[in-house]
Amino acid sequence: MRSGSRRRGRTSESTTVAEYTGLWGWDVVPGARATRGTSGSRNECSCGAADCPAPGAHPLGFSPGVPAGATLVAAAAAWEEVPGAAVLLPVGRSFDVLEVAEYAGRHALVRLERMGLPLGPVAVTPHGRAQFFVAPGACAELPELLYRMGWDDADLDLRCLGKGDHITAPPSDLGGLGPVRWLRPPTLDTAGQPPHARLVLGTLAYASHRAGA
Repeated sequence: MRSGSRRRGRTSESTTVAEYTGLWGWDVVPGARATRGTSGSRNECSCGAADCPAPGAHPLGFSPGVPAGATLVAAAAAWEEVPGAAVLLPVGRSFDVLEVAEYAGRHALVRLERMGLPLGPVAVTPHGRAQFFVAPGACAELPELLYRMGWDDADLDLRCLGKGDHITAPPSDLGGLGPVRWLRPPTLDTAGQPPHARLVLGTLAYASHRAGA
């Protein structure tokens, strides 16, 4: 790759990080990236650990990340220290994530939009998962919410990501599988105030149940 291309790539990454921190108010941390192994049979991780359990899908432990509110200059300076890093978002601070299969997520999103319910950003991963941003604290409330909605005994392909978890943010590559994309991009109205989980959970659970059936 020519040096000019590398510079353009770093500039684009810095702009993305600055958008997430300065415009949407999210913390960002640099993540490892997947590299093709010498045998070509599996991806290896840029962290260097031979037994890495999540190649290209975890934070780099030696970098503190870029805090919410950081400027483009600060984001560029931070990302110059970690060339090629993936953009990761810490979950459990500004938002939690309800994750379902992409097929179920797309159907649920159409139903939620038709009902006019408030929605937050929605990302879709290259391995077929849809990630709905909801207000922080959803993971602690999830068992009680599912019980009250009558979904506690159902076999649902639905999980919650909360404090201590990270997600790979668009347009970064996830584990060598391809880029993460926005199914519903963030806006000034939704990034800082994602909906409470109870407003979207019933529809997500229904769509997940139907997809499984």
